[in-house]
Amino acid sequence: MRIDAHHHLWDLKAVYYPWLMAKGEPRFFGDPAPIQRDYLIDEFTTDAKAHGFAGSVHIQVGAENPLYEARWVQSVAQANPDWPLVQVAFCDLTADSAENDLDQLQSLTSLRGVRQIVGRAPGEDAQSGTNFLLDDPRFAAGLKGLAQRGLGFDLQLLPELMEKTAKVLEQAPDTKIALCHAGSPHDRSAAGLAEWSKNLQHLSALPNVVCKLSGLGMFDHSWTAESIRPIVETVLEQFGPERAMFGSNFPVDSLPATYAKIVEAYETLIPTEMQSKVFAETAIEFYDIPVPKA
Repeated sequence: MRIDAHHHLWDLKAVYYPWLMAKGEPRFFGDPAPIQRDYLIDEFTTDAKAHGFAGSVHIQVGAENPLYEARWVQSVAQANPDWPLVQVAFCDLTADSAENDLDQLQSLTSLRGVRQIVGRAPGEDAQSGTNFLLDDPRFAAGLKGLAQRGLGFDLQLLPELMEKTAKVLEQAPDTKIALCHAGSPHDRSAAGLAEWSKNLQHLSALPNVVCKLSGLGMFDHSWTAESIRPIVETVLEQFGPERAMFGSNFPVDSLPATYAKIVEAYETLIPTEMQSKVFAETAIEFYDIPVPKA
């Protein structure tokens, strides 16, 4: 079986997502208009099952009330026992309420970790100021505390922040870290990819960090298998297949590509002997996904 280690779902009647309801506002990943609608488990699994996937990891996606979103995802998981679904929820690790928030989230059996975005895109980060997390000692302490709870952290950031982030992560060596979207290599020029690869080494050198091959269409809407080849090969070289996993980033990455195009590109680029780990085993181990025993 294969595991999609990074995707989203939303029911706009059940949970409010401010960014999804903001009409006519383009984002760094494109015009969100085509996905400003319900995106439910049946639509997702129809695509995923066609390519051998049989379980997945839901990643928080900017709900106004993160606990409402997490509870809704839990209800989806419980209603679909034949599809192992675990989740990474949002928690502000710098908030005074963080410990209480984590207590509430951990009442959900599907919870495996949290995500608090450090960096999305250069333009948006300049407005949102999310990078301040790296200078806040409460963030570092929160990361360290996740290990004591048996939780991981999904890390989304930009290449320019990797060296500084690695120094923060060194303070939480026991916390499992999943780097989202290969570290968001937004500059796809030869020089940009070389700089991304150099910065990535600060994270790949940490044994508790794994890397997701996901979201590569957000910064290149006309991508091809050949155009992302350098990214895939670099990730596999630095992390190895035992620390790399596949994620569709659907439905966000449905804006530039079909699910089939994404999967088929990675099937072409990932050596056959590595595919069982990248498409399944790494994610199953990292996220403790309950899969049927052979």
